[in-house]
Amino acid sequence: MSNQNIAVFWFRRDLRFDDNAGLFHALQGDLPVLPLFIFDRNILDKLEDKNDARVMFLHDTLTAMHQRLEDKDTSLLVKYGKPEEVWEEVLRNYSVRAVYTNHDYEPYAKERDEAINQLLTKQDIPFRTFKDQVIFEKDEILTGGGDFYKVFTPYKRSWLDKLEDGMLESYTSGLSFNSWCQTKSLPMPSLEDMGFERSDIEIPANRINESLIEDYGENRDYPAKDATSRLGIHLRHGTLSIRKLVWEARELNETFLNELIWREFYMQVLFHNPQVVDTAFKPKYDNIPWRNSEDDFQRWCEGKTGYPIVDAGMRQLNKIGYMHNRVRMIVASFLTKHLLIDWRWGEAYFAKKLLDYELANNNGGWQWAAGSGTDAQPYFRVFNPYSQTEKFDKNEEYIKEWIPEYGTDDYPEPMVNHKEARERAIETYKEALN
Repeated sequence: MSNQNIAVFWFRRDLRFDDNAGLFHALQGDLPVLPLFIFDRNILDKLEDKNDARVMFLHDTLTAMHQRLEDKDTSLLVKYGKPEEVWEEVLRNYSVRAVYTNHDYEPYAKERDEAINQLLTKQDIPFRTFKDQVIFEKDEILTGGGDFYKVFTPYKRSWLDKLEDGMLESYTSGLSFNSWCQTKSLPMPSLEDMGFERSDIEIPANRINESLIEDYGENRDYPAKDATSRLGIHLRHGTLSIRKLVWEARELNETFLNELIWREFYMQVLFHNPQVVDTAFKPKYDNIPWRNSEDDFQRWCEGKTGYPIVDAGMRQLNKIGYMHNRVRMIVASFLTKHLLIDWRWGEAYFAKKLLDYELANNNGGWQWAAGSGTDAQPYFRVFNPYSQTEKFDKNEEYIKEWIPEYGTDDYPEPMVNHKEARERAIETYKEALN
């Protein structure tokens, strides 16, 4: 038990020391700051793969942060457990007088934070939270009528109109260690302690490639090219500042900036409509009589549909935890339209596999493909995998990279006929929606 009065900064989706809003404010206070991270069992216990690369990435990141602090005679408190139980333990062992953190907007996170806020309030401990993972949040971008935007283009216009240079300035908390709580080295749970092991999947570099961003609009739709930033995992967990990335994107490439605005568009949709986690944004789309064939779904998951661009994408996802953005749209359309399988099945599979998984974007993208989301493609638009291949992988470089048996007798025949599947999908949707 420490009798020293302290403040706690609770790391979550903001795993960096520099340009961290909540940490900046904590270090500006009068109390020494003890940093805390919780490996949340409410999340980790649901993960089926015990070599999940995302857990490894978090552990490696925290290990590096832990070492950096220990080099300065302070430490990072890392716990494994359920947040309320961990906080009860922290409050027993430390004289906490204030808690700082950054906002989180997902439904579970909001419930978790409300429970912790109530726990802290009972002990008269202020819970101070700040905006950090987005440029605009909650109700900061609204229509003239005071509602959230349901269409991207006017949202983007409003977002750009409101953007000011000052919003992108860095929170220069630095590592002024005089403000940190001086503690001896604190033990950190290992991956094995939490029931996990290391993954063979490689984590993309946390580096802004300026030349790639400059050519992003020209090259981003071609999956055989190494032309996407792969920064999604770093934005998801805050190892990269959104302010820094938006500043670079604004200077370098409008198309890349648009993708960052799409991220915030879907986050505000989820914030205002938490029900979209389980139901269609457009309720009538929940009337679609999905076929939901387990066998068809398994072939889609394994990349054995007989549609090469679809199979290449699924095999890329299964192998490296990533799928090219153009191909994500193709495989999602194929699942929901060609196979008439519920978008929630595909969303859950992506959530299990994607390194850059983020609830708002994943949900928004799948509902877009299914036609059920905000600003979604119309239900009668069914991507043609063959024409998409002709446009974006004409020489089949991407396909051949991920399907070694392509062009041999070992590669399966198409599991459905495109024309027939398209007509079936349109008719099924039409009957359900009218």
